[in-house]
Amino acid sequence: MALPTVVAVDPGSAAARAGLLPGDEIVAVAGQLPRDIIEYRLLVDEPTFDVDVRRGGLEISLVVDKAAGEALGAEVHSAVFDRVQTCDNHCPFCFIYQLPPGLRRSLYLKDDDYRLSFLYGNFTTLTRFTEADLERVVTERLSPLYVSIHTTDPVLRARMLNNRRGATSLRWLRALLDAGIEVHGQLVICPGINDGPALEDTLCGLLDRYPDLSSVAAVPLGVSRFSTAPSLRPHTREDAAAVVDAIEEWQGVFLSALGRRLVFAADEYYLMADRPFPGAADYDGFPQHENGIGMAAALLAGCSEPPRSGFFAAVDGAPADGYRAPRAGQTTPAAGPVAIITSEYGARVIAPVVGERARLVVVRNDYFGGNIAVTGLLVGADIARALSAQPEGDRYVLPDVCLSRGVFLDGSAPADLPRRVEVVPTTGEALQEVLA
Repeated sequence: MALPTVVAVDPGSAAARAGLLPGDEIVAVAGQLPRDIIEYRLLVDEPTFDVDVRRGGLEISLVVDKAAGEALGAEVHSAVFDRVQTCDNHCPFCFIYQLPPGLRRSLYLKDDDYRLSFLYGNFTTLTRFTEADLERVVTERLSPLYVSIHTTDPVLRARMLNNRRGATSLRWLRALLDAGIEVHGQLVICPGINDGPALEDTLCGLLDRYPDLSSVAAVPLGVSRFSTAPSLRPHTREDAAAVVDAIEEWQGVFLSALGRRLVFAADEYYLMADRPFPGAADYDGFPQHENGIGMAAALLAGCSEPPRSGFFAAVDGAPADGYRAPRAGQTTPAAGPVAIITSEYGARVIAPVVGERARLVVVRNDYFGGNIAVTGLLVGADIARALSAQPEGDRYVLPDVCLSRGVFLDGSAPADLPRRVEVVPTTGEALQEVLA
């Protein structure tokens, strides 16, 4: 178990007043060694407590004295201090198996840890969930959680996860819901596997066994050029249309039975099927906005970005590197005609809004290839190629959905691009400000 290590201390904070320094290894807080940032935050929320640290080989005891509700002001190196619960499924559709070699190490981490689900909105399959985990989630009310369901057929789920425990692990989903934990689900739809009649059975199973789920997202299989699974293929237009039809039909069923739509199709499905997006009001508050559910409708309606998934998504304490890192902040606008950098799918969404007020720099995703055409998976190399053919002096606008802690998935940064870019939030409000 790694000791939580202080990586930053806010000047003038309670941590600074107590004498905490970057590099300090925390041996105990109030006499306890926390397992993760969840326990750590609960311990440091007290107004007065001791912190035992290891500094330069010496152990030092510090006293923190702060006002009730005052933040400690110290960031530690990770969200999990004991071992991250890794995924022992072997889903052929897992995008990590479709990444090229040579990316930063954190991108290859396959986690299946309920704590990261609570902290950052990561999806867990529950195949490594235990009675002890359930007790902690219920006792500490670690809610909401995000669960990859894929199908409610036990045999098919075991096949999709390539793990026999996939057939039984949804018992934990039922236990979580019975305990009043808020849970959001996800279905990754693979053509010829869990679409068609299997999808209908799953939607029926959701109503029958899990109607108390808060929301369920149906998202399409992504197939990059690095995929080695012969059983996987991209959706056709007809496949996508069938999924949209099934979801919209079942939304009516859920509305009638539950008073809410429950299940939503990802924006990509409407683009692939060449169907208009539902209105913003049809997304019931955008519960899975970050999962690509209603992003287009929210942007077209000029909505601000809904809160990020996960309880600690906007709380200081630990960096989300490797889990769900924050995006970059807005940069200073440049002069000149406006040019908006976007993907092939993104261009189809915003072109009607942009009209003649700006031009679009549409970037093809050669890096991942396959059917990958969303803006969030654009990398610096492809953007650099597209910008190199663009004139200098224009105002190039980059949506922040492309970035994680200021870098693209290929490890490059906006400063590496051949043209200066302005990073803006991926919201309708920000788009309107750019076009004003």
